[in-house]
Amino acid sequence: MRKPSFILDPRLDADTRLAASLALCDVRLMNDARFPWLVLVPRRTGLVEIADLPADEQTLLWQEVNCASAALRAVAPCDKLNLGALGNIVRQLHVHVVARCEGDAAWPGPVWGHGSAQPYAEADLTARLVALRQALAPTAG
Repeated sequence: MRKPSFILDPRLDADTRLAASLALCDVRLMNDARFPWLVLVPRRTGLVEIADLPADEQTLLWQEVNCASAALRAVAPCDKLNLGALGNIVRQLHVHVVARCEGDAAWPGPVWGHGSAQPYAEADLTARLVALRQALAPTAG
């Protein structure tokens, strides 16, 4: 029996841009210039919850979240990192890593559902992706 190939949820595809591929996850930049925001998506089919991953891949997921967090902090210094795996709207397993600064547009509340996304200008998007790729290069596959 052939294993189904991984397909990224169309909403994640529309809202994010690929920054890097790690051993388990694609690291994607949310196209919202208001908040430096990464989304890690394990390249596994049919997963909804972190608990759906085998134990060894749960460990790898958190290692990759830590790597992505460090990379995000390197390119977007912040006061706090917010992590979340909500999945109430997009059920495909994904983990958000959001760099927050006191006084940002949603501070101190959550970024989810706060106003409308403001896409990066193309040059800014390219620069942010290049910086993230450099910061993630030691862990990218």
